[in-house]
Amino acid sequence: MGGCFSKPKPVEVKIEVVIPEKERSKEEMSPNGKASPLVYKVNGTARHYHLEEHPIASNPYHNPKDVVEASVCHVKDLENGQMREVDLGCGKALLIKEGGEFYAMGHKCPHYGAPLVKGVLSKGRVRCPWHGACFNIGTGDIEDFPGLDSLPRFQVKIEKEKVYIRASKQALQTQRRTKMMAKCISLSNYNLSSTNVLIIGAGAAGLVCAETLRQEGFSDRIVMCTMDRHLPYDRPKLSKSMDSHPEQIALRPKEFFRTYDIEVLTEMQAAAVDIKNKTAVFKDGFKMEYNKLLIATGNTPKALSCKGKEVENVFNIRTPEDANRVVKLATSKNVVIVGASFLGMEVAAYLTERAHSVSVVELEEVPFKKFFGERVGRAVMKMFESHRVKFYMQTEVSELREQESKLKEVVLKSGKVLRADVCVVGIGAVPATGFLKQSGINIDSKGFIVVNKMMQTNIPGVFAAGDAVTFPLALRNNKKVNVPHWQMAHMHGRIAALNMLAHGTEISTVPYLWTAMFGKSIRYAGHGEGFDDVVIQGDLDELKFVAFYTKRGPRRWLWCGRTAPCTESWRSDEVVAVASMNYDPIVSKVAEVLAAGRAIRKRDVELFVRHGKYVQFWVLGPCGVLQNWRYVLAHGERLLTQTWLQPPDAALASRRWGWLQLHSTIQIVHPSHFPLRLG
Repeated sequence: MGGCFSKPKPVEVKIEVVIPEKERSKEEMSPNGKASPLVYKVNGTARHYHLEEHPIASNPYHNPKDVVEASVCHVKDLENGQMREVDLGCGKALLIKEGGEFYAMGHKCPHYGAPLVKGVLSKGRVRCPWHGACFNIGTGDIEDFPGLDSLPRFQVKIEKEKVYIRASKQALQTQRRTKMMAKCISLSNYNLSSTNVLIIGAGAAGLVCAETLRQEGFSDRIVMCTMDRHLPYDRPKLSKSMDSHPEQIALRPKEFFRTYDIEVLTEMQAAAVDIKNKTAVFKDGFKMEYNKLLIATGNTPKALSCKGKEVENVFNIRTPEDANRVVKLATSKNVVIVGASFLGMEVAAYLTERAHSVSVVELEEVPFKKFFGERVGRAVMKMFESHRVKFYMQTEVSELREQESKLKEVVLKSGKVLRADVCVVGIGAVPATGFLKQSGINIDSKGFIVVNKMMQTNIPGVFAAGDAVTFPLALRNNKKVNVPHWQMAHMHGRIAALNMLAHGTEISTVPYLWTAMFGKSIRYAGHGEGFDDVVIQGDLDELKFVAFYTKRGPRRWLWCGRTAPCTESWRSDEVVAVASMNYDPIVSKVAEVLAAGRAIRKRDVELFVRHGKYVQFWVLGPCGVLQNWRYVLAHGERLLTQTWLQPPDAALASRRWGWLQLHSTIQIVHPSHFPLRLG
């Protein structure tokens, strides 16, 4: 289950709880008129609700004095499809022109502050160039993740061919907006051991689910339970910024949970789920009834199985305390990382400037081989070696040796003995679903919870999300996959919440992830599992490249009539994922194409790589001309010409016929092939 390794207290459990203002005023006072914590007894166990006094911030956007208005450009300064960062004197905004209309909103992504002007504008939304979050240009609302907040939207008006923006000064400074949310209006109708919505797991999926319910007007009780001792936090930072404290990486402050009536029970480990009685049972015996259930327990890191695995100073990075402890112990010491996973490599990069030595042990020939391919993996490995990281590949640990109960050496199966004061294990994880084995909830052979496109399990009213599930991925023809990405967990939580409310929303997002090492980031979109080939543009040695991962696509048929298919068919290699370093915003561009359901052919990517530019038009025409396209396809390279092929008449041209010109070569391009301008 997603949380720390410390066991819950057997009798008393501290609970971060939220009570609505009207209830708090009544219940915070003891009979003698003084504030006191509330104590309830459920199942014979004393439980304390610790209430803290924090003021609830009022809405900062309705103050007339908090307004600035400025002329930012001439109406002709922007063409359709363009974006510009504009300064209003006390802050900047993003000005967008699309469909002849102007829009203005915050210019920084609320996730990590990326400049959205460098992102991708497509069909009414802007995609962040760093991590792929998407924002509606009309409302500023977040439509894809990561991140929790939306963007502030500003008023735009045109006067005398000048564009004016009217904005809140505070919004210009904060560059973020939390959506309006409901509060619980019926908490008094529940006892401590029952709730309408129970969320097991307080990671990204669980938190987004709770927030989405409130955003959609859900005003009943919501309870989140977590093994962790902390409120939800930014877990990817555990390996990217290892000395961060829990308060620094919290996704929301305590006041947020109080304000929006989202109760969080910490240090609670689920032991079983009784689907017949709609009850969750926890390790300490506490039981909670629910109406709707979300299981978002994440995964559990794999441990070493070698001799000496119990010695001190061997870590799985799972909590802020784990990460902080490793940094402290590793300073000026010898560190061995077991596993060249994302976590392992990020930890190795972070510790390089702090430790005396850093070594990485890995079974594969190069890091990330199965994920990024051998060529990209070697380039990453070379970068690490330039920072004094030593690699011991195609081997594994056979023994951990101790001295005075603390780690001293790591012995490899190759016979090599490495000096080690600290060992970090990053060899993968397994879904934290063991407590569901007897529940009747469908679990696959690997322990993943099986859900449909609406994140619903085989049990009505029971949903699952995050790293512990397999779900149908539209990008891969609805193949059931497990995608343990931070962004995907956010989207899972949102889809689950919407379908708890019977919206019937299906998941259709494109997976997007990133990894950060030595101040450089690799961005990745798609799902390249089982890719057949990699097409690379750029310079791997200079760490400036984009890699397209391709896989043989489904068989396609040509149609030469309205009812009968042509006899020809073909199978094309299609791009299923893309990765880049120092090549923004190419990954976000490709993500937008894949999100639109369009295929990208390997051949077109190779032409882009070969020629450095790509001019794209669409093909869509009547039967007679499709036969000509058929002829072009059938005869391939023999149909080359030095002149443009003219459309038969203006009517056909208006039906979006088009041609592709590449160095005097004319080919007709079908819209399903590659609808993206890369150059």
